[in-house]
Amino acid sequence: MKKRLVAGMLVSLMAASMVACGSSSDTATTDTAADAGADTQTEAAEDTAASGDLITVGFAQVGHESDWRTASTNSVQAAFSEENGYDLQFVDCDNDSAKQIEAVRQFIQDDVDYIVIDPIVSTGWDTVLTECEDAGIPVIVIDRTIDDSDKYVSWVGSEFMNEGLAAGTWLKDYAAAKGITDLNILVIEGSNGSSAQIGRTDGFKKIADAEGWTILDSQDGDFTQDGGQQVMESYCKSYEGQFNVVVCQNDNEAFGAMDAMKAAGVSYGVDKDVILISFDACKAGLEYVQSGDINADFMCYPLQGEYCAAIVQQLEAGETVAKQTFMTEPWYVAEDILESITYTNNAGEEVTEELVVVTDAASQASY
Repeated sequence: MKKRLVAGMLVSLMAASMVACGSSSDTATTDTAADAGADTQTEAAEDTAASGDLITVGFAQVGHESDWRTASTNSVQAAFSEENGYDLQFVDCDNDSAKQIEAVRQFIQDDVDYIVIDPIVSTGWDTVLTECEDAGIPVIVIDRTIDDSDKYVSWVGSEFMNEGLAAGTWLKDYAAAKGITDLNILVIEGSNGSSAQIGRTDGFKKIADAEGWTILDSQDGDFTQDGGQQVMESYCKSYEGQFNVVVCQNDNEAFGAMDAMKAAGVSYGVDKDVILISFDACKAGLEYVQSGDINADFMCYPLQGEYCAAIVQQLEAGETVAKQTFMTEPWYVAEDILESITYTNNAGEEVTEELVVVTDAASQASY
């Protein structure tokens, strides 16, 4: 289904109408985003599928490094199914930035109707997004962000800086409640240069610096279980007996770190040698929160496919879409020692967020 002229007009219209990111006029939450597009998406998909005129979508995914990534891929593939009126061209970029740029250029050559990108790194996108714009192909960005270009119509994902700020604030309040006064921290970061790594690192470090904590080391675990294990094995040798907090920037890294600490005889979790913090909150992660092996897990919601499809249907209908859509995400803990945390978010607003004690991981997990 080619709508080049209409698509080009929509891109121009949105570029003219969108104001600075983060304002109320161009930002939606998942609640409002779902309501705004659900009916239109269903009706339009049924009409398109019935006519046999499929909307073509190219999806350049980061890779397959984690449980989170698998859930994200499955979500987009389900939303853009042939049954729903789409022809999805999917490329697993295997964490290779050059391959991802090449995949987007191939989508342009294939003359797809829309492109969805989960960017491996946040920079280096302006040229290829200009090529998409010149071809009249609207681009939707999900999960990670793009820093050096605004030549996409909409982004759907999480506020990573807030996740890092929340984790740091939780640790501050938790340590105070437990009477722990000296925090010596090891961090296993995600893929270097990704917006998730940058946001979670910067947010957590802001709290750590303000509190005077010691961050002994911070290394890249590449968001993988093997990476988390390898980094933690090195930490256990280099910082034996010196650390009491480990922060892993996703669940799979935490699983690897747990294996390494167990092998080194280091206990972790509730009332153990090491406080363990993670991000993502997949089902397996919440199972470890429920068992007390992970103290706190900050959700990053991966099921963004339906929101992408709703945006496509809004564009097909000639509607203006939100420049940003933020996921609504609970934060999980193993103990009821704290009911909530209050912190200043990335927008400079003081917010209070409730903490969810995990009592049934199977029902509380979203994936």
